[in-house]
Amino acid sequence: MKGKLFIVPTPIGNLGDMTFRAIETLKNSDAIFCEDTRQSRKLLDFYKIDKKLSPLHKINEYKIVENIVGQMKSGQVISLISDAGTPVISDPGNLLITLSIQESIEVDCLPGATAFVPALVNSGYDLSQFVFVGFPPHKKGRKTFIENIGAEKRTVVLYESPYRVVKFLEEFKEYVNAERKISISREISKKFEETIRGNADDLIAHFKKKEPKGEFVIVVSNV
Repeated sequence: MKGKLFIVPTPIGNLGDMTFRAIETLKNSDAIFCEDTRQSRKLLDFYKIDKKLSPLHKINEYKIVENIVGQMKSGQVISLISDAGTPVISDPGNLLITLSIQESIEVDCLPGATAFVPALVNSGYDLSQFVFVGFPPHKKGRKTFIENIGAEKRTVVLYESPYRVVKFLEEFKEYVNAERKISISREISKKFEETIRGNADDLIAHFKKKEPKGEFVIVVSNV
């Protein structure tokens, strides 16, 4: 019998956000693959999950996926986790899922934490339609990326580094619209969770007074 691949979301902040099903799935897995074994070990230790962790990240993904699929073809149950949130959402793992499906291995993604969902809800903007665009390019294509957000008729959600969030706001003001409504959430489900809303100038002024720290989700309104 073939094994199975579980995609298991992990907390984006508060460790209490882990689901009972996620804990049981990890406990019953034959092997667990993760981005950073040091980070994921903290989570497993917290929930007393005594399983070996092996790294799967953008550097080694192409080298090891066939071996992982081979383990599942021999009957093993494999779980994939990321440092925080749902794997594959701006994280590695898509190649493993694609190859598993090609080999007729069952893939089951558990429901759980994803940073952009609470940020969208907290924004208060129209969510009847929205689009997730991931991280902006650092250099090449960045201007076009931001201009495309401005042309989008749906609410847009994206991730950005704390080191570039002010740069994004300044570029958005220059390339798109200084008055477009923007909501920024950071450190979601953590002690210093915060959501700030306003136009680009409002948010730039906020971060000039308060240094950007943590993980950032930006939501741009559709009007």
